[in-house]
Amino acid sequence: MPEPRTPEPRTPEPRTPEPRTPHGAAYEISTDPARLDRVRVHEWLSTDAPWALGRGRDHQDRAIDGSLNFGAYETASGELVGYARVVTDHATFAWLCDVYVDRRLRGEGVGNALVASVRETLAPLGLKRIMLATEDAHGLYARHGFTAPPPGLLMHLPL
Repeated sequence: MPEPRTPEPRTPEPRTPEPRTPHGAAYEISTDPARLDRVRVHEWLSTDAPWALGRGRDHQDRAIDGSLNFGAYETASGELVGYARVVTDHATFAWLCDVYVDRRLRGEGVGNALVASVRETLAPLGLKRIMLATEDAHGLYARHGFTAPPPGLLMHLPL
């Protein structure tokens, strides 16, 4: 009688959350790339985000195409009101970046919902860490478990 075969371990695919309405708010989070308003994302980041000022549209489109993107949308209108982007290998590491919330809705929970959705989506992958670099909103990220890295852990190569 042959030995039963043990299935080979599989790397879990990133789970795309269903659009959801977080915290009873009138908006939902989606990772559907077809729904993303690229013009608005580029406008926000290239004109109002200190880390991306002047970023060209082609450059932004390449960043979007190579990333897992999260949009926060007003439920009634479908209008994009927040954005976050994750660069990941889907196995060991992820980098959360380009988090932006429309100025009209800052402080209304949109950023919290975006970061919560990122964590929820990446959790099944078994990543070792999710990193980010930010000069502001430290409280937002701390509420979701982010901490400062130990001294000497990170290095960078300015280009």
